[in-house]
Amino acid sequence: MRIASTSTLIITACAVAAACRGTLATHPSAPRPVAEGLAPTPPMGWNSWNKFGCRIDEALIRETADAIVSSGMKDAGYQYVNIDDCWEAPARDANGNLAADPQRFPSGIKALADYVHSKGLKIGIYSSAGTGTCQRRPASLDHEVADARTFASWGIDYLKYDNCNNEHRPAFERYRAMGNALKATGRPIVFSLCEWGQNKPWEWGRTVGGNLWRTTGDIRDRWTSMLAILDKQVGLEKYSGPNGWNDPDMLEVGNGHMTNGEYVAHFSLWSLLNAPLIAGNDIRSMGDSTRAILTNRDVIAVDQDWGGEQGHKVRDDGEQEVWMKPMSTGDRAVILLNRDSTTATVRATMQEIGLPAGTHTARNLWTHADTSFGGEITAELPGHSVAMYLVHH
Repeated sequence: MRIASTSTLIITACAVAAACRGTLATHPSAPRPVAEGLAPTPPMGWNSWNKFGCRIDEALIRETADAIVSSGMKDAGYQYVNIDDCWEAPARDANGNLAADPQRFPSGIKALADYVHSKGLKIGIYSSAGTGTCQRRPASLDHEVADARTFASWGIDYLKYDNCNNEHRPAFERYRAMGNALKATGRPIVFSLCEWGQNKPWEWGRTVGGNLWRTTGDIRDRWTSMLAILDKQVGLEKYSGPNGWNDPDMLEVGNGHMTNGEYVAHFSLWSLLNAPLIAGNDIRSMGDSTRAILTNRDVIAVDQDWGGEQGHKVRDDGEQEVWMKPMSTGDRAVILLNRDSTTATVRATMQEIGLPAGTHTARNLWTHADTSFGGEITAELPGHSVAMYLVHH
């Protein structure tokens, strides 16, 4: 089973993310700070693995870059085109450097990066902190300096760094070596730690140069998998903030094994969690319903809120849950979740979501309709679905 994970260190305007978030929450009307670092908001983009696995080549990457632009995804905020495992030649070149598979990527990665950059997008690549990648291609353990220089020379903007074939060496040391090597290149490269959450990378990811870190094993395109990963995010919110994000893995929206309502729930919850929004479907052929989910700007705005405070669960009634994210404006993003397969009514009081009692205006982020709620927010939800609101303070 191939697993992915992410982590990064970034310089932020606040020395401690939690302290920064607390300041923003206390003073929602304060001027927006100047964003520093490589990931002041969660990265948005696309990755080849969830849909294509090893079935990748340079034509796919070029066509996907084109489709990100033509579909409106670029305008919605998606910018990274990330190549996952299997781009590598079976062995290093005569000089000991990584090289692209000559059949799949005959023009080389530099030419591909130039093409992606010409579209106003950024490009990401993949390696592992082990002796081989998860698909047994050459990886970067003990080659960190050389490989980081290679990535920088190609114009790479983002590195997803996996954990396969790690020889049981300490994770902190392996990821720190690559973080230091990336920094030494002088090129700004987002560092995504795909450590699978095995050694609690949320506790040390920033210190090794990480910008995001996987908190779990791989997601699958199933409702049960998505919920299992969601459950593991409870309690991790204090570790997330500008330039250092918890990563519950990439999106499965549009890959065909969940319903449209389940994909709406998936995208809503990941946005409330400040998750990196890395699409994993075939952008070139996606239908209107998938496009509508991935480009919902009201929901994306929750994920990209500059205050960077991660949402959390405020009530659990078993199959029905309430999740809330404080916004930098003082508003509250709220998700009412029905995990059950049958229809249920889900409620949340204003006090539960941190607002004073009384009537508040709320915007439904999927219907885009405004309504007013008295002492509580309520929605009758079909099985496996959510309602998502922005409740004004």
